[in-house]
Amino acid sequence: MSIPHFSKIIFQQAEKYQDRAVFFTRNNENKTWNPITWNHFAEQTTKAARSLLTLNTKQGDRIGIYAQNMVESFYVDFANFAVRAVSIPMFATSSAAQIAYIINDAGIETLFVGEQQQYDNAIKASDNCQSLQRIIVFDPKTDLHNNGLAFYYSDFIDLGSTKHDNEITKRQAEASPDDTAIIMYTSGTTGEPKGVILNHSNFLEAMRIHDLALPTFSENDRSIAFLPFSHIFERAWCYYCLYRGATIHINLRPQEIQTAIREVRPTVMCSVPRFWEKVYIGVKEQIDSFKPYMKGIVTWALALGEIYNLHYLREEKNPPLLLKLKYKLVDKLIFSKVKKTVGIENANFFPTAGAALDDGINVFLKSMGIPIIIGYGLTESTATVCCFRPTHYIIGSAGKIMDGLQVRLGEDNEIQLKGETITQGYYNKPEATEAAFIDGWFRTGDAGKLDNEGNITLVERIKDLFKTSNGKYIAPQQIEMKLGTSKYIDQTAVIGDQRNYVTAIIVPDLYEVEKMADERNIRYKMIDELLTHPDILAFYQSLIDTLQQEMAPYEKIKRFSLIKKGFTIESGEMTSTLKLRRAVIMQNYRILIDEMYK
Repeated sequence: MSIPHFSKIIFQQAEKYQDRAVFFTRNNENKTWNPITWNHFAEQTTKAARSLLTLNTKQGDRIGIYAQNMVESFYVDFANFAVRAVSIPMFATSSAAQIAYIINDAGIETLFVGEQQQYDNAIKASDNCQSLQRIIVFDPKTDLHNNGLAFYYSDFIDLGSTKHDNEITKRQAEASPDDTAIIMYTSGTTGEPKGVILNHSNFLEAMRIHDLALPTFSENDRSIAFLPFSHIFERAWCYYCLYRGATIHINLRPQEIQTAIREVRPTVMCSVPRFWEKVYIGVKEQIDSFKPYMKGIVTWALALGEIYNLHYLREEKNPPLLLKLKYKLVDKLIFSKVKKTVGIENANFFPTAGAALDDGINVFLKSMGIPIIIGYGLTESTATVCCFRPTHYIIGSAGKIMDGLQVRLGEDNEIQLKGETITQGYYNKPEATEAAFIDGWFRTGDAGKLDNEGNITLVERIKDLFKTSNGKYIAPQQIEMKLGTSKYIDQTAVIGDQRNYVTAIIVPDLYEVEKMADERNIRYKMIDELLTHPDILAFYQSLIDTLQQEMAPYEKIKRFSLIKKGFTIESGEMTSTLKLRRAVIMQNYRILIDEMYK
């Protein structure tokens, strides 16, 4: 489909698909998924666009959307495009202070919010936001406390009039690919957030290059919007689903995703590696509970699956007939049942990015015929920089560079980018924009390797790399990823910058620890007592030693501490995209860290 601007895409698709479903939303009372048609989507987008004009929304105005994954977010987003306004997405988990910063930086006059928590934060923020004129609330159950700034979305949608249709048509006719589509504020592991400017041309190019990279994707696919729509990965993916005519099931509550997957049985779904780590841990735990003879059969089946999927299909080789028959048997008896239990038996492919996935887990999933597509990208690159293709992908890499994108390695092997999906810079931050580019190349801040076939292998965030006092460089994310493959470890923060050995603060899975204590008849009164019990510490030391077997001696964790409370967004220890803010963790746990180096 050829489109010059996202202002028209919904209306063009509605003409094509009409009463076919584009979205499904979940009714939590009767546990059903209710369809929303393309015609209804277009109608609601038009009504929202009319209402924006009634509120005197001008071309280029910044409109904030601070909500969970809700269908109203899509209506407002494309209504913004229809009147050539700019969407400013915000994470639903952001604090009042965080959204106040964005409102002030972007000069937001109109802010749409999701539910009570977002509304209450928006009211707190409004005291320090001179530009903010109105707050429009999606959830009708939200208590507005008679605040004069606020009104419900249902009232907003009725503000518009058909008298604005000529103005909408005029703005669409004048729309340019160079119009700004969104300004997406990075959560930032260091420093204040920066608003990444992404134009319609960036997204249009992203649509084109994904058509080339994902040839099996079609209008018959169904996806679940699981990651926040305020994250570039999910946002660009949902845009691509709409562009291709696929259906999107909107998952409102992230904690309900496992139930949603089993209900929807998606063919595609973007996710982060932690999701697949949990799948792996669950399946592995089930296998470990089998009797020896059954465990042997499953081990044999996985080895067979690895040969079939990685040695033959990946290399576009025709498997021998006997291998085909054996694989068909183990798939029917073992693999298909596992996939059906999770809800992924109808898989076309599952993109995953945002962090590294352990190679062993990748091979394990591929051996079972779970078609995950590893990728790498940034907000500044309109998501995908590289990703696996259906064949000839390389385990350990982040995939092959997308068509039309130029990549080079700079100082410290920094991955640097140039192409039509790359941002023009940061909103209101000329100095940050200048620092982000060198000779016209965008500096990602990620260290990597590049082979002759155009495959990128990630090493580490350059800012996260640290050097011990012995002069050895440590990549903490690699160590944290390895420990994350255990069901007994929920989170890890690796420490060691300018220290003479590596330590770690570990957040254990408390359910598993308490279960272990019960099995071993360990007595304790409080969880703090349990996490310092010699038997528990000895278990975790043995577990860490096992997980670190293949690491160099200087990379290995020499001491660790177990803590009961995980790193959270609310504490400032994690970004909205669930990356560790190491400086905050170092400050919050300074005494504990010093103890490990005594």
